[in-house]
Amino acid sequence: MEYGYVRVSSKEQNEARQLDALCKQGIEDCNIFIDKQSGKDFNRPKYKTLYRKLKKGDVLYIKSIDRMGRNYDEIIQEWRRITRFREADIVVLDMPLLDTRRGKDLMGTFLSDIVLQVLSFVAENERTNIKQRQAEGITAAKARGVRFGRPPLPIPDNFYQMREDWRTGKIAIEEAAKACNMCPKTFYSKAVKYERRGKENGKERS
Repeated sequence: MEYGYVRVSSKEQNEARQLDALCKQGIEDCNIFIDKQSGKDFNRPKYKTLYRKLKKGDVLYIKSIDRMGRNYDEIIQEWRRITRFREADIVVLDMPLLDTRRGKDLMGTFLSDIVLQVLSFVAENERTNIKQRQAEGITAAKARGVRFGRPPLPIPDNFYQMREDWRTGKIAIEEAAKACNMCPKTFYSKAVKYERRGKENGKERS
């Protein structure tokens, strides 16, 4: 049997390019397995199903090595699980040297292993670089004053009165929070925040 495996990192990404490449190999749609999640590990539902189906003599096609995964050690380990334990072949379409159907002698296996390790390292390194660029981008954006996450909800008109009633003991904090459509923890946090801000403003005026 001939199988194809496709992976994109998110539901928003398009898998058409990979599917086209597999279809050109004559692989039937029912034998193509698609995961839409990160390649950081092999805990992917469609990949697991595919692996269970593989048996001796089957061939697994993938567009490029980074579609298999992005973790260097796990790619090597998974490659060996497929080729040695399942006794199936793997063909990486973007890298003709990574075709286990060919060069099954010692030299061919040696060359394939070297290429696999280099490309697996490149795939993991790119994943690391992406994370680093994301972190640097977030840091730079924060330095420019960009805020992340949901914008804070506006303070309801009755907040200051409810806060005053709670501070003077007229009502419990649960009642004050409910009147402001907040949980008690949020109400308390905002009450303390605005009280602190009021004291700071008072010092400035004095």
